[in-house]
Amino acid sequence: METKSQEGHRKRLRERFNQSGLAAFLDYEIVELLLTLGTPRKDCKPQAKEAIKRFKTLRGVLEAPPEELQKIKGITAHNIFVIFDYLYHSMRDLKKEVFKVMFLDSQNRVVEIEDLFEGTLNASAIYPREIIQGAVKHNAAALIFVHNHPAGNPQPSDNDKQITQDLVYAANIMLIKVLDHIIIGENRYFSFADAGLIEEYNSDFLSLKEGKRA
Repeated sequence: METKSQEGHRKRLRERFNQSGLAAFLDYEIVELLLTLGTPRKDCKPQAKEAIKRFKTLRGVLEAPPEELQKIKGITAHNIFVIFDYLYHSMRDLKKEVFKVMFLDSQNRVVEIEDLFEGTLNASAIYPREIIQGAVKHNAAALIFVHNHPAGNPQPSDNDKQITQDLVYAANIMLIKVLDHIIIGENRYFSFADAGLIEEYNSDFLSLKEGKRA
């Protein structure tokens, strides 16, 4: 279980990243930050330091084969940081918004990544039905959403929050987990899971469900 000290450390890492990007980070801290995307409730510093020790540099870690990374205790196949570098570099300079969906199996292993929507995102442009149909097609047990903010600021808009809540509700109806929604900006990102919003939306859905039963 994560201690208050570990939780505070993770929060400070995110604040530093949002204020100054990656320039203010040591290599192992960047790896630690990326690892937290896959394990948002776990202290990842030991794994990050071991990864840098074993692969020498940040680039060495990012380019290491997944099977070699998994030899480090605590790094498993479902750590999504091994594809975060690809997502970040492929999306940070896009001139328009792109909404990707990552479909995962019951072991949280990535089955498929699809671009489902392009252009300015709003609630009327994101169709939960299409995402759920994709989940059924890929026999997915969990989902991660990723989209970019071309202006550079990854902070979610009210519309981003509404879309995410709608998707969490739709997934809950189909007994599918939403693990995170990541917004990529310029040298920064925002994680709905890290911010506690995914947990909040799940709780809201359960409250509504229980209220209908009452």
